[in-house]
Amino acid sequence: MSKQFKLTQERLNELQEEMHYLRTVREKEVADQIKEARSFGDLSENSEYDEAKNEQGRLFSRIAELENILNNAVVISLDGDSDRIGLGCTVVVVSAHDDKDRLVFTIVGSQEANPLTGRISDESPFGKALMGAAVGDEVRVEAPVGKKTYRVVDINR
Repeated sequence: MSKQFKLTQERLNELQEEMHYLRTVREKEVADQIKEARSFGDLSENSEYDEAKNEQGRLFSRIAELENILNNAVVISLDGDSDRIGLGCTVVVVSAHDDKDRLVFTIVGSQEANPLTGRISDESPFGKALMGAAVGDEVRVEAPVGKKTYRVVDINR
């Protein structure tokens, strides 16, 4: 069974647009680069040809990756129990030992995770700990510095 990729509808649309661009515009551009590089003559010492072929490999690799994601995508539904943390929720937590340290995260699928922008995966240690919690619940997270405890302050869908 293939891995399912949990995505918001917005992210699914972005990936579909990227796939369309790669298959229509970018594939033709790379083919033209290869054609032009071939016209330079001897392929054994043709760095332009080598680079164009490498670019083609990267392009086909990305297309294959996108096909896998799109074929196994599950769109996140924001319906459900609004009292519990689930995919798509924005969560405010504070350290159980220090109420001043407020953290805000949005729980997303692994393909959309970007901790620098506050988007954490439901598969990450912090995301797993938060899933299913309610306001007032304390969650323990295994961090590189040891176990940390956080209290859920707010949940928004």
